[in-house]
Formats: sequence, C-alpha cells, structure tokens
Amino acid sequence: MTTDQKTFIEDHSRRDALRLMAASAATGVFAANLLGQPAHAQTRPAAPKGRVVVGVTQEPTVFNPLMPHLEVDDSVAFSVFDALFRIDPKGVIVPNLAAEVPSQTNGGISADGLKWRVRLRNDVRWHDGTAFTAEDVKFTLELIVNPKFRAWRTTGHSLLRDITVVSPTEITWRMEQPFAPYLSYLTETFMVPKHLLGAAANPNEAPFNLAPVGTGAFKWGKRVAGDHVELLANPGYHGEGPYIERLVFKYIPDATVMYTQFRSGDIDVAGRAFITPDHHKEATNLPDRTVTLVPSGSVESIYLNLEKPQFRDRAVREALYMAIDRLAILKELYHGVNRPTETFMPPQSFYYKPDLPKQEFSLERAAKLLDQAGWKRGPDGIRVKDGVRLSFNNSTTSGNSLREQAQQFIQQTFAQIGVEMKILNHPAAVMFGDFWAKSQYDTAMVGITYLIASDPDVTLRFHTRAIVAKGGRGSNNAQYSNPEVDELLDKGSRTFDPQARREIYHRVQEIIRRDLPFLPLFTPNIVYGRKARIQGFVPNTNTRSEAWNAAGWKWA
Repeated sequence: MTTDQKTFIEDHSRRDALRLMAASAATGVFAANLLGQPAHAQTRPAAPKGRVVVGVTQEPTVFNPLMPHLEVDDSVAFSVFDALFRIDPKGVIVPNLAAEVPSQTNGGISADGLKWRVRLRNDVRWHDGTAFTAEDVKFTLELIVNPKFRAWRTTGHSLLRDITVVSPTEITWRMEQPFAPYLSYLTETFMVPKHLLGAAANPNEAPFNLAPVGTGAFKWGKRVAGDHVELLANPGYHGEGPYIERLVFKYIPDATVMYTQFRSGDIDVAGRAFITPDHHKEATNLPDRTVTLVPSGSVESIYLNLEKPQFRDRAVREALYMAIDRLAILKELYHGVNRPTETFMPPQSFYYKPDLPKQEFSLERAAKLLDQAGWKRGPDGIRVKDGVRLSFNNSTTSGNSLREQAQQFIQQTFAQIGVEMKILNHPAAVMFGDFWAKSQYDTAMVGITYLIASDPDVTLRFHTRAIVAKGGRGSNNAQYSNPEVDELLDKGSRTFDPQARREIYHRVQEIIRRDLPFLPLFTPNIVYGRKARIQGFVPNTNTRSEAWNAAGWKWA
C-alpha cells in the first residue's frame, strides 16, 4: 500500500466507517518471451500438456472479435485470433501477424502519416490449414466498415482508402487524414478469414461466429452455454507455444464463489473480475498460490445517462458527486487496495493530468447546491424541479457483492440530500446488452477501460459521433456531447507529437472533470491470482485480457 493510500485511509473518520458498515503504456520490432520470439522464429514444445481453467464472472458469448463485445470476450479472442500487432506490458507495440511494425523511420508510414505499408509473416496458417495472406487483411479491414456489418468499432478504419494487396505478404493503404492512434487500434483488430466469412451471405449470422477459426495459439473446442468455453492447443502455431493442451474459461457469475473455487483449487487462474479486494489479504497467504497486485487501466464509476432529464442540470451531477463518500467506500469495502481518481486516464499514463479538482464529500454542500439550482424537496422528501423528480435507477451486474454494497451505501447518502436512487441490477448478459450499449439505463455502476492499448485517444467514449443511441458508432454510453471536446478529440487524433498530444488530452480531462458525464469512484489495483506452478503468466494492463499471452503459459 502506498503512503498516499495509507494517508487517505487513516485520516478518514470512524464515523463514516461506521455509517458505511451500517449500510451493509514507443514502437518496437519484437518483445521476446512475451508475445513470442522475434518475427520468423518460434519455440515449439514437444507436445502441449495439461489444462488451465480460468474463472470469469461474466460469460464469454461473442466469438467474432470484430463484433460488439465485452472485456471477457477478449480473453477468447486473444487466444483464438491474432492481430497485425500487439502491445506488450511496457506499452511497446510489437509484431504479431506482421513481420515488423511500420513507422516513419523504417518507411512503413509516410512522413505525412497518410501512406502505410505493412509486411506480413509468410509462415501463418488458419486453423483449417489455409494460408493466411494479405487478402485476409484487406477483407478484415473492409468488413469492419461495411455498413451492413455490426462492427464493434469503425474509428480509424473508416479513414482507410485504396487498400491494395501488393503480394501475399504485403499490403498498402492510404489514410484519408492522419490518425495517430491507428497502430494502437490495430493491436485490438483481430484478423478474420476471407475464405470463410467472405462466403457468408450475412456475416452477422455466419456459423463462423459460433465456431470461429483463427490463426492463434488455440483452436475452438466447444462452448457449454452458461458454464464454460473450451479451447484446444494449435500445434501449428507460428509463435511461441502453446504449452498447454486445453484452455478453459469457466463462467462463475458470483465473485465470492469464484474466489472460493480459486481457494479450493477448482480453477487455476482468477480471471475477470479477478480476486476482489476483500479477499486480497487472505489470498496472499494461500499455499501454492501466487497473488500479484497490478495497477489497472480501468476506472470504476457511476455513469449517468445525460439524456435523462434528471441529469441535464450540471448542478445535479456536481451534487451527486459531492454526496459520494469515496474514502469510506475505499476503506471499508475495498480494504485500501484501490485509489481515488478524478479522470478516465490511468495514473500510469504519460497523458495523465494529476492536478484536477479533488472531489470533496459534503452532504451539506451538496444539499445547498441543489437548493440553489431550484431542486426543492417534495412532500415525500424527494427533490423536484419543473415536474421532474430527482429519482432514478442504478444498475450493475448481479452477483458483484462489492458493487452491490457500494450501491447500498450511496443510496443511503443520496437519500440524505433528497435524492432517490433505486437499485435495479441485471445479469451480465442483460446489463451489457442493449441496456448498456444503447443507453437504456438511468445510471450504471461500471468499470471501464478507456484507452485502446496505451494510446490516449478517447473518441469512442466521449465524441458526439460515438453515441450509439443516436445512430453513432462507438461507446459513448453517457450520451455526452460537448463541441469543444469533439474538436479536441479530432485534433488529438491527427497529432503525432507526444508532447502536443499531452496538452490536448490534459484539456480534455479538465472539461470532462467539469462536466461530469460520469462520477469517478476509483482506479483499481487488479488482484491477479494463479496457482504457483503456472509459469509464463505476465500481467498486461495495456490489454483487456488476463489471457493475452496464454500461449506462453505452462505447468512447472
């Protein structure tokens, strides 16, 4: 625990604790031993052995990696598929299907950032034995922007023009305008096979989506709905590994039950949502287990649907934020494992702005702010303005006991300032379906990773054109719209100089902090847990998956 963590915990009053209890990150060419060997080299085990079971609290259900999906689906995608590039734990972009990472230095990207050339490995095959070529890359990039295809994200991809297959191992394209984050986007753009999906009448409904074929270290095995997904070793993999014969993602909806199964040995790795902070101390003392605390790239927050009349008034958003006792929540529920934040940018990022206004818990000031804004208490004690009651639902995933306890505590403090927050939780499949993606919620307690790899571009989260509920493409679920932010995000995406970009994203953070489309709670420290005999496990907070390098896992 850091000195800052100890300070804010120790300085917090016992009164608040009791009240809470009552509420019950340079471009490179390769990174050996992380993504595999340098391009065109490989380490092949004599024969994959054993099985690793990864426990996850949300069920993987989307197996076409180009379609809208959640973090938990990425664990399967990283194992079954490959991208042109990947990003290592230090934030370095390295080759995957590509033979090298293009740059302005090596001539792969023109000086103006508009012309790109990517050279590919010549030893890659799809799981069905078909050779992977530049035709597959062209097909993938064109499918993403096909208006009839339900793509996860089109940002960056929509700028590509004149995609040309020069040879089976070389492809070029022109960018409509410079887009600095595009290399980072390509680290999460998994290639799909033209010979399979290209033949589908409707790629949204293709059989491939239920039994995918990739180039990754593991082949599709089977899915038992509501229970697990099983992957099998790909002995013909072009990179390092795999060393294990089977990789299983076991669905355990309750985080406490998942920890119990980790403690008993029924699962080998505690995957998303990892070991909860309340079990951190005990987990570190379990025999034959390795527990690691790693700073996360995500932020836990309460998201506000700004199209709801209750939240259009910024004074309401400020008052709600002021009425959340974050320090008590962090101490009593999260045992000091996590740390408060005021921004979406991870503290470990070069682009993080540390001097944003600090939230101060004060029910008195929150109530006064609402009074001044014209929100008056009605006969039932709930505030009303212009016929709108300050009442709303808050939703999160059912079975997440820590979030549920945090909801109860926040519900109690909100009630003291005349705000009614009703708890309406859903199973993950419902919570993160249209309910979340199309902004059908009132407020939501969620953990979000905002950056793509380590790039600071957050167009997908905060640009007006990323509001899905209004016909956009992206993940602006708060339906936040600010013309200055839109302009800054457009400028940032066209700027390659890191220092200039830093200034841009510092300003974005200032505006977001002022506007409060979401109420930051904390940035987590992830508690990774695995059996001590598993070797090759490397945390990487630049990805959304604990299994990003499962090809390198092996039993000692």
